[in-house]
Amino acid sequence: MTRHHALPLDPAALDELRHADDAGHTPRPYPSADGDEPLRCCLRPSRAGERIALVTYAPLRRWAARTGAAPGAYDEQGPVFVHADACAGPAPTAPGTPYPFARPGALRAFRRYDAAGRITGGRVVEVPLDACAAYDAALDEAFTDPDVALVHVRAVEYGCFQFEVRRP
Repeated sequence: MTRHHALPLDPAALDELRHADDAGHTPRPYPSADGDEPLRCCLRPSRAGERIALVTYAPLRRWAARTGAAPGAYDEQGPVFVHADACAGPAPTAPGTPYPFARPGALRAFRRYDAAGRITGGRVVEVPLDACAAYDAALDEAFTDPDVALVHVRAVEYGCFQFEVRRP
């Protein structure tokens, strides 16, 4: 069993993002045509017909506002899919599958941040068939550095924020 836990977007942040995203845009909800968009509110793929929205999210900025960190130039924003309306959040994950959106062949960037919000390194992982072991290894490696406070996992292909993992 893993020691790391993927964190969904905070419910208060979701409420804000559903009205105006972190770039100041008003979301434009739409029904998912085929499903499979990675929803950051509940950490699962969308289903066909669900009302979703693609919004701009600045995870480090929001974390810094809560912690007093000053990420400066490392403050970035990017696209994320969320339910257009409030949802129940993540369902409990099945044993051995704690990491959402871990599709074999996908490229993921594991960006490490210190308590001040500065990038301290990272790793790009091509997700293998045993995605859980690969994620565990990348996160274990990140947290061996005592300066690492959190890790953001992003899709390399589109730059989308996938989820955050904080120091265990």
